[in-house]
Amino acid sequence: MKQGTQQADEEPGHTQGAGKRLDAALTARGFTTWRLRVRAAAVLSVFVVGVSWFLLYRLTNVGGPDSVCDGAATAGQVHDVLGSGRISEHKREKHSTMAASSGYSCSATVNSGLFETTKRTVWFTIALDTKGPHGLAAPDARLFSGGSVGSVTPQKAWALLPEGCDKGLRAEVETIEEGRDETRARLAVAFANRAAKANRCADQKLPMPKSLSAKGAEAAPNWAELCGLPGFAPAKDPEAQWPYQQQVTTASDPIWSCTITRRSLGTLPQTFAITTEPRTTALDQKEGARPSEFGRAHQIGKETPAELVVACHGRDVFFSVDGGYEPTLDKHYLFPDQKDLMRQFLTAGGKAIGCEPIL
Repeated sequence: MKQGTQQADEEPGHTQGAGKRLDAALTARGFTTWRLRVRAAAVLSVFVVGVSWFLLYRLTNVGGPDSVCDGAATAGQVHDVLGSGRISEHKREKHSTMAASSGYSCSATVNSGLFETTKRTVWFTIALDTKGPHGLAAPDARLFSGGSVGSVTPQKAWALLPEGCDKGLRAEVETIEEGRDETRARLAVAFANRAAKANRCADQKLPMPKSLSAKGAEAAPNWAELCGLPGFAPAKDPEAQWPYQQQVTTASDPIWSCTITRRSLGTLPQTFAITTEPRTTALDQKEGARPSEFGRAHQIGKETPAELVVACHGRDVFFSVDGGYEPTLDKHYLFPDQKDLMRQFLTAGGKAIGCEPIL
């Protein structure tokens, strides 16, 4: 009890001592009157407010936009992908609305840092495929599962716009900031849903991906079972003795891809792709298709001679073969017999996805 009373008795004296020290400090600096001391307090308050606002402006998005790019993403979603900071946006002048027919493109940038500014940018694009879906299947892609069609690569995530919108329309989210694959996948789907709403072309929203497939690992090819397809063993050029790497997507629906690479400048990788979702391209399969030498398959497109479409259980499926050509040699350096290559790929790939016999 005495100890508590003693401490209570000491506190006023301690406070008075602090007050005397402050009074002495102000007096020593020339603040000898009450009016001068009020002015000093006002200046100090302005300084504190200024510093606080500077910190908020440099390190947060206070006062910044709640959403960017005509509603393509919220500020929170941009921060999830790029980190915290102040957000700004840049839209193409001629295409300021999220119209699918406009080739919409817009970017959002996050600036952060007190004195040295760090800039991180994400680009939002609505793309329309008119050449065939082979370009969508990257061997290092992680594919969506759960009702939405799309994928994530180290730099880009894309999602096909929902049923009811024009074929071939996809929402792309691109950034040089790697990682956060699941976050970028969700952002691409949210962007696709907002684009569909802006264009009034879909009644139902795309579901968020339940998960992403694992990224395919690079490995030495098994030439007797290329790309992991049983029976796919095309005749290799006997002069092709260099070391090769093979990378295959770990999921097969709605897109499967395999790339064989020789680490050499000027060499085009050999790529194979199967797409089981016909809505990935705006290319008219019926009018643009023409007979081929490969059974039930039809060739489509003018710029992709190795793009073939086949009806599998009443649904159009695309088979794509591209690359494998070396300009300096002026030949297909890996599989010289391109017809045999295509026949084997159609046969082995068709069996792998459960398609009726193609050849």
